[in-house]
Amino acid sequence: MEMQFQNVACSCLDSCLREVQNSEGTLEIRVPDGMPDIGKILAAWGQPILRGKEWRSESISFSGGMMVWVLYAPEDDSPVRCLEGWIPFQMRWELPGDTRDGQMRVDLSARFVDARSISARKIMVRAGLSALAEAWVLGETQLFSPDSVPGEVELRKQRFPLRLRKEAGEKTFLLSEELTVPGSSPQPEKILCCLLRPEITEQKVLGSKVVFRGNGNLHMLCSAEDGKINSLDFPLAFSQLADLEESYSGDAQVSIHLCATTLEPEIDDEGMLRLKGALVAQYLVEDIQTVEVVTDAYSPGRDLEKEVRELRLPVILDSRQESYFVEQTLPVKASGALDVQLLADFPEIRRDGEDAQIRLPGSMQMLYQDEKGSVQSASARWEARSSLHADADARVCAQPLKTPEPQLLMGGDRVDARWEIPLELVTTGYTQIPMVTGLQLGEARKPDPNRPSLILKRVGTDGLWEIAKSTGSTMEAIRKANGIRQEPEPGQMLLIPVGM
Repeated sequence: MEMQFQNVACSCLDSCLREVQNSEGTLEIRVPDGMPDIGKILAAWGQPILRGKEWRSESISFSGGMMVWVLYAPEDDSPVRCLEGWIPFQMRWELPGDTRDGQMRVDLSARFVDARSISARKIMVRAGLSALAEAWVLGETQLFSPDSVPGEVELRKQRFPLRLRKEAGEKTFLLSEELTVPGSSPQPEKILCCLLRPEITEQKVLGSKVVFRGNGNLHMLCSAEDGKINSLDFPLAFSQLADLEESYSGDAQVSIHLCATTLEPEIDDEGMLRLKGALVAQYLVEDIQTVEVVTDAYSPGRDLEKEVRELRLPVILDSRQESYFVEQTLPVKASGALDVQLLADFPEIRRDGEDAQIRLPGSMQMLYQDEKGSVQSASARWEARSSLHADADARVCAQPLKTPEPQLLMGGDRVDARWEIPLELVTTGYTQIPMVTGLQLGEARKPDPNRPSLILKRVGTDGLWEIAKSTGSTMEAIRKANGIRQEPEPGQMLLIPVGM
């Protein structure tokens, strides 16, 4: 006799790509007429911009670039000047096989921006952009459960709460602000650089919506009428929501990556400082889904043949946040810091058995005044390292959560900097759960007249299901005979009814 099983689809997103790609671009900037010749390059900055993404059957790609600013000291000792430009970038990632359409997320990070003078009127800018691309496809796995169960068949049904990726999408929103300069700062005359370092401060799933809040963290370097450089920071708070395709439970969580898509700072004719820009919030929703499957079956009185397959679902095994502390020393004599920028590459992860070695490299650039009041700059590379224990077949992913703010200690002929980098660490893998998908019930076995109807057994490492199956009894019969409801303790003596 064949027992019929029903199947129900369980859908979730499965990762088909997570890869970092680095690229470099160059730009030649000519000093405009009316500006003095170049004396010395002081510093350079870059703002990554995400313009567009595309999914094809064989690849995914993005287009965008980096806004760059270069600060230089003129040859005639006049106040510092700044030049700006745009370096376009395009990157492409191959997908495995002929992958059907799915969802993608791209995160951008400026690795470095260098500049050098190639003549008194020309500057060569070199910029490095790092892009993390993630892609998921929606897959369905069949879950099997029997229509009806004969009384002579014992089934082991188990419930597994699994955290699954369920949905991905994006929400673009504008930042349009009239910026109020603090009374303690002089009114800016020219914008030297403008950097947007957005961060999420709160994110959650409420039914069929993603709700998130954060700050744009606009950092500007401006020059005043007297030529002095001033650093300005504006939080640019935002609050947004995005509609989801379905409603989720209270256990649902969301991770969001923010990228700037436009950035247009200006000082208008009335001297007001304004910003027009836009951010794209790329979200990934995960939720706990409890699946119930039959993992084993037997019959005390009949032969039984099982059809078994492995339940394979991409699951999130662990998610946590950890902070890494970095210290860096610059061998310079500084009377004051005008600007400090930290750039972090995407973390590199190497497996060493059941340990994941995490390496986070980056660079630091400081613009400062020396003892004579002249503007100078210094830079250095830095690196943070750590390790995380994880099964050899699990995948560990790391993502910086925000741009750190360094603490500076100046003294003598050195500047000591210390900062904290928060990382989100996510470990993923696949389930390995045996799932019974069909049963064939055979002929009844002849009872053994010499077998006792009750046996005494000491509990070892086996659970109640294993004991019942190996002795030809049932879990319910053993519970009743011993007056227990839970699993027996190791070493406990049990009465096993077998004459059923």
